[in-house]
Amino acid sequence: MMTLQEIIDQVESLSVEDQDQFFEFIRKRRIENRRAEILANAQEVFRAVETGTAMRGTFEELKSYLLEDEEESF
Repeated sequence: MMTLQEIIDQVESLSVEDQDQFFEFIRKRRIENRRAEILANAQEVFRAVETGTAMRGTFEELKSYLLEDEEESF
């Protein structure tokens, strides 16, 4: 596996046009990966709603619940 510095060196050795293509490729891949992550999160929420394990309440109730959990971990 290449180190980050080796990757940087390889990218810098490319032509400007190839660097632009590479960065565009990376940008698109990041967008695709983020969409996949959002989809997975949405599917998890839908499963929780279907099984009745999703939390429901007002913003203040959910905030209180989350802060309560946070305090217990200390």
